[in-house]
Amino acid sequence: MSEALWVEKYRPKVLREMVNQEEIVSRLEQFVKAKAIPHLLFAGPPGTGKTTAALALARELYGEHWRENVLELNASDERGIQTIRLRVKDYARTMALGDVPYKLIILDEADNMTSDAQQALRRIMELYSRTARFCLIANYVSKIIEPIQSRCAVFRFQPLEREDVIERLKFIAEKEGVKVTESGLEAIWEISKGDLRRAINTLQAASALGTVDAKTVYRVVGRVTPEEIREMLLLALKGRFIEARECLRELLITYGLSGIDVIKMIHSEIMNPKIKLEIPDEARVELADIAGEINFRMVEGADEEIQLSAFLAKVALLGRKYRIG
Repeated sequence: MSEALWVEKYRPKVLREMVNQEEIVSRLEQFVKAKAIPHLLFAGPPGTGKTTAALALARELYGEHWRENVLELNASDERGIQTIRLRVKDYARTMALGDVPYKLIILDEADNMTSDAQQALRRIMELYSRTARFCLIANYVSKIIEPIQSRCAVFRFQPLEREDVIERLKFIAEKEGVKVTESGLEAIWEISKGDLRRAINTLQAASALGTVDAKTVYRVVGRVTPEEIREMLLLALKGRFIEARECLRELLITYGLSGIDVIKMIHSEIMNPKIKLEIPDEARVELADIAGEINFRMVEGADEEIQLSAFLAKVALLGRKYRIG
C-alpha cells in the first residue's frame, strides 16, 4: 500500500477528470477557453470537488506557471482582517506571469471568515479586478455576505451520486491492487453519503486490514453494522428484553458508542424501507416517536444507558401490542 494519501494521489489534475458535476465542469471549461473568468464562489457539501475544481481550473488557465500565479489560503486558519488587508491585498496588486492578465486567489473555507474580513475583501475585489480574480470556497453560501455573493459567479456543488462514488472507488482499488467486495462498497457509500473524500479515506484505511468488506469498513470507522442494530431491535420486539439489553450494553461498552450514536442508528433502521423488521406501518410510526423522545432526553443530559434501556422496554411493549414474534 502506498504511503501517499489516496485522496491527493488520485485528485483530478484537469477539469475533465472530475467525478460528476458535469454542468459546472462545462461552464468552467468555457471560462478557460476564453481566458476570462469572473470572481467565483464554489458552494456545497464537503468532499464534492470544490477545491479540486479550483486547482484544476488554475492548472488549465496558467499551465506550467500556475503555482506562480495562484495564492491559496485556508480561511479557517487565516481568516482575520489583517490577512485580507496585508497578504491578500499585496498579492492582488501585483501583475501576473504569462498570457493571462490576472492572478487567481483561492480562499478555501471562506464561510469561516469574520464579517470584518469579508467587508475588507469586498473592497479589494473591486479595486484590483484588473490584476486578480478571487475563487471563494464555502460549505454554506448563506455565511458569505450578500455584497460578495453579488460580485461572484456562484457554482453550487451537489453530493455525488452512488454510482459515481462506487465507480471511482473501484478504479482506485484496481490501481492499488486492493480487493474490495460489493458489500464493502455499499458500506463505504452508506458512511460517506456523497462525500468522495471521506469515501476514499475510508477505502484506504480499510485496505490496511486486507479484503475490504462491510465488516472491515464498519470496524475501521468505529461503527457497528446495521445488522447488529437490527438484531437488537428484533429481540426487543419479540419480548426478549434482557437479551436486547445485553446487545445494547455491548454497543455502549465494547464498541464505545455514545447513546446519541446508537439512537441515530436505531432511527435510521426504523425509517429504512429496505429492512425486514416485518412490522406494520403504525408500529414504525410509534417507534419513530419513541426514538425522538429518547433522543431529546439524552441531548438534555439524561443518563444514556438508562434512557436506551427504557427505549428497549417500550419497544418490547410495542411488540406485545402488535403481536410481533
